[in-house]
This record gives sequence, C-alpha cells and structure tokens, in this order.
Amino acid sequence: MNSLDPRDPVDGPELRKPHEMIVMIPRSKRVTLTGRRLYNAMLQVAQARLAAMDAMPQADFMFEAPLPALLRTTGSSGEDRTAAKRYLREMRGLEVDWESTAPGDGVKWRGFSMLSEVAIEVRNGENWVSWSYPPSIMTVLREPQRWASIDLDVLARLGTYTAVALYEICARYRDNPSGLTSRKPAAWWSDALNQAPGGADRREWRKFKSERVRPAIDEINRETDLEVELIEHKQGRAVVEVQFAVRRRLAAARPAAGLAAPVDANLVLRAESLGIREIKLEGLLTEFGDDRVRAQLDVLERRVANNRLAPLDNAYSYLRTLLRNETVATPTAPAADPPVARAPVEATVPAVHEPAVHAPTARAEPDAEAQARWLNARIAEIRQELIALAPEQRKVWVDRAIQELSAKGSLSAIIVRRAAQGDVLHGLLGSVVVRLYAAAVHGEHWNQPPQAIAAAS
Repeated sequence: MNSLDPRDPVDGPELRKPHEMIVMIPRSKRVTLTGRRLYNAMLQVAQARLAAMDAMPQADFMFEAPLPALLRTTGSSGEDRTAAKRYLREMRGLEVDWESTAPGDGVKWRGFSMLSEVAIEVRNGENWVSWSYPPSIMTVLREPQRWASIDLDVLARLGTYTAVALYEICARYRDNPSGLTSRKPAAWWSDALNQAPGGADRREWRKFKSERVRPAIDEINRETDLEVELIEHKQGRAVVEVQFAVRRRLAAARPAAGLAAPVDANLVLRAESLGIREIKLEGLLTEFGDDRVRAQLDVLERRVANNRLAPLDNAYSYLRTLLRNETVATPTAPAADPPVARAPVEATVPAVHEPAVHAPTARAEPDAEAQARWLNARIAEIRQELIALAPEQRKVWVDRAIQELSAKGSLSAIIVRRAAQGDVLHGLLGSVVVRLYAAAVHGEHWNQPPQAIAAAS
C-alpha cells in the first residue's frame, strides 16, 4: 500500500501496521497470544490518537485506554485481565527484533523494548493503562511509508499465536500482484511464527510445520478474509526456503453465532470524555452495535458542543434516546415525539446544525443523510484549517473551548489531560474548537449547506 495520510482518522478497529513492525521475533522472553493481541490494540489506539494530533507529541507522551476495552478490542474475555496486567508490566523489559517483510531489508530494530513505559492505575473502579513507545516506533506509527491493513475484528478470531503472526505477515501481501510472500529460510519462519525465542532451541521445521504452521493455515483459511497456501523450496529432500501464496477471499468470514464482536477501545475513550462510563456504554454497544453507537456519539458531541442550547444533565440518557428513536423509526412511520419518560428534556430540543431527535419521516430521511454527509465534510475542512494554524494561534481557540466546557460543567479530567498533551482536535474538545473557530471565521451559518441558506432567505 502507499503512504498513509497521518490526518486520516482511524474510525474502526483497524490497525495500519507499518511494514517494519509486522515481524516480531522475541529475544528475551516468551510472548503470549493475549500479549500480542493486546499490543496490536494499543498500537491501534495510539495511531488513532496520533492521527487526531497536528504534530508529533513529545517523547514522554503517554497514551491511555481502559484495560477492559483493550481486551474486548482483541476479542479477549475478562478472564484474560490478570494475564494482561502481568504481561503489560513485563512488556517494557521484553526485547524483540523487528523485521521488515520486504526482500533484503533484514532487521529493522534489534533488541528494542516493546514499550518505553507502562503504568496501570484504577480510575472509578476500572483498570486504566498508560503507555509510551520508543521514539522510532512513534515516528513510523504516525507516518508509515508502507503499511498493512490489520482488521482487529478478524485478528480476534484466531486462537493461536502462530495463526496471528502468520496472518499479519500475509495481510501485507493481500494486494500484491504476485500473491506471494518473500522467500525466507525455513529457520527464519520458525522464529517469526514462534512466540518463544529461537536460536539453539529452535524446533525442527518439519515438526514445527506439522504442529504449528498447518493448523494456523487451516484457521486463517476458515476464519479470515485470506486464503493462504504453504510453498516449500527444496534442495534434494531438505526444505531450504519457504514462502506463502496469499489470495483475498470474496467475503470475510463472520464471527461465530453467539460470540460478541470485539469493541473498539476508541469508542470507550470518546464516551469517557462525555462523562459516560464504560459499563454503561457496554450495554449500548451490546444492544445497538458499534457502528450505530459511533454515529450517534458524533451527534452527541455536536449537541454538547452547541453553545446555543442548555447543557445536558445526562449525556448517557441522551445517547440512549438517540439510539432508541433511531431504532423505532421506520420508512412509513410518521414523525413522533419520543416518550417523555425515556427522553431527557434536552432531547426534544434540536440543535441548529443537526437533525432533531424525533423519528424522521420517510421524505426527510434522504435529505438528513445528505446534510449529515455535507456537514462531516465541512467539519473535516475546518479541522484542516485549524491544523494549518500556528500553534499559538490554535491555542487561542483551544483555551476558549476549555473555558466554555468548564462553564457548562462538561470539562472532564480526561479532556484536560489530552489538551495538555496536544490532542485538541479529537472528541468533545475538538468539536468545540471547530465550532468556535468556524463561527468566528466563517460566520454563524458555517454549518449549513449553501442551498439551505438560500432557501431560508
């Protein structure tokens, strides 16, 4: 794939993993399946945060996320929490070799620690993780020149370390015209697909293939969007080099019935910024699904950021009302007010630039969708203008946004911490910054399509 636009946000549980970080060969200790899954989830959260920032943060920048949300992003259960906490503490001292999969590239970083720093603390009864990376990893994670798209939903279906490691390597070649990975010595593949350090204790390829590689191929072909085939190159009867044929399947496999889909940890972070605890968000995600909750969080963020309306007393109740009214709306149903008992008072007051919470009529629905698309594009334009400002100019609008949120009682400790770290164009704070700047520079009708303004006049 081509270079990644660092301004393009990562909305779902997808990791754009740099080629330099695909092959991870343990040097000092064994890497667990939960640990590798957890590390990928942390990379995805960090990449989303970096994409929302206008500049590379300082070397001591700490990312953060709730541990339960990270585990669910990986498809792990709460039973893995103790193991994950232990692994996180070990990760700082766990050394690995990072290798590129490109021919001739060899080792990219030798003996690198996976994390520079990691801490676990309890907030409101929940375990939160804070972590930082070595500077080289930060740079390549934010602006990778070449990367592979790793869907964490798909990765979570794989139940062995070898399957996860092999899938990540093969994902790098899913769009390669040759459909073939690089040819590497059999010993190299044994190390790259093994969760324990190799060297003198390396398993013979014939046995490693039978015990680990064949089952991993079967699992990938059954559970993911790829079809993988082993190709061995021999001299006489000895296997000297190995590669894999990779084909994209027409449709990715879906999670088995009865299994909950992994949760995007970034949704939890956004909800926390709005004062919605993870335990409450979890119920909404189970009932309505990630995509719908993500869409209505957009609406909620704009509603909270709208200074023309009274502050919300209960962001969770408002979000739940948005989701429930969306559910009951049908193409033929007439518009109807939400039941008073289920809706907060503010839910019946539409924002100037967003549709009312009421169930839309069939005729209004296409127009509302078109306006939403226009508004999203407009907000993206304003964000780019803010990114182009000098830091001291942008700080003026950030300070005003913080003052407004504080006056409305919406300034949380998470927002303050992110602002101090430079993450000012993401989530609720970003919505307020965008609105204040746009209204001052482009006028109060900045968020209305030109045809709507013309019709009103």
